[in-house]
Amino acid sequence: MVAADRVAATVLQGVHGRRRSGQGDAFWQYRPFLPGDSATRIDWRQSARSDRLFIRETEWEAAQTVALWSDASRSMEWTSGPGRPSKRERADLLLAALASLVLRGGERVRLIGGGGRSHAGRAGLNSVVETVSTVVKSRSLPPTDPGLPRHARCVLIGDFLAPLEEIHAAVAALAARPVRGHILQVLDPEEETLGESNRHYSGRVLFEWAGDASVLVPRVETVRGLYAERLRQHRAGLAAIAAAAGWTFLTHRTDQPPAQALLALWQALAPD
Repeated sequence: MVAADRVAATVLQGVHGRRRSGQGDAFWQYRPFLPGDSATRIDWRQSARSDRLFIRETEWEAAQTVALWSDASRSMEWTSGPGRPSKRERADLLLAALASLVLRGGERVRLIGGGGRSHAGRAGLNSVVETVSTVVKSRSLPPTDPGLPRHARCVLIGDFLAPLEEIHAAVAALAARPVRGHILQVLDPEEETLGESNRHYSGRVLFEWAGDASVLVPRVETVRGLYAERLRQHRAGLAAIAAAAGWTFLTHRTDQPPAQALLALWQALAPD
């Protein structure tokens, strides 16, 4: 939770993606009166201090639910080195940091597959972190959430290496509510390049998955180009799935600063 707040504070020092004028009570700024503005919006007290007319703008109030989900399947436990966070550690950190930002903005947070509760305020962040921390091995795609409010926003974080048909079905089920969302794919850098700069990924290598599947590659160097092309095609498929649902698709690597991905998500959640 401390790490999530630290990352969230870093983003808050930069561009505040959700701030804009709109319906609300909180004062945001004064701006000059422009042709087309209604005279009823003029702030006469502020205008009296100058030779110009000014409009008093209030800040847009966020009053919606943001549904979050992070992949807790076994593939997310992998990391290419002891000094690098696992994909799940990074995904959970980003989820908690995004929840911190959303709750600070006065919105509600709901965890998909987290018991159907909505969280609010500082106490809500405690509940979010506790729930995420206790999730054990689960499916690699978000479950259905019949209680998800219509027109909520949704953020899905995972490696999304499942078959595209399954990913499409999961996203389509959420988009049909309707829910607008964002997909963030988190990968280890060695997964992107098949260990191009790692001497352990050269020559004859045995790849194993969860102890029940394996493949022996005689020379990894000979398949690296094909691997990169397959990953590119898979990502293009993810982007197409997101676009068809009116969603956005982002990528992140565990060797990159978490604030970089958090800022991208925060700006993606900004109101239109």
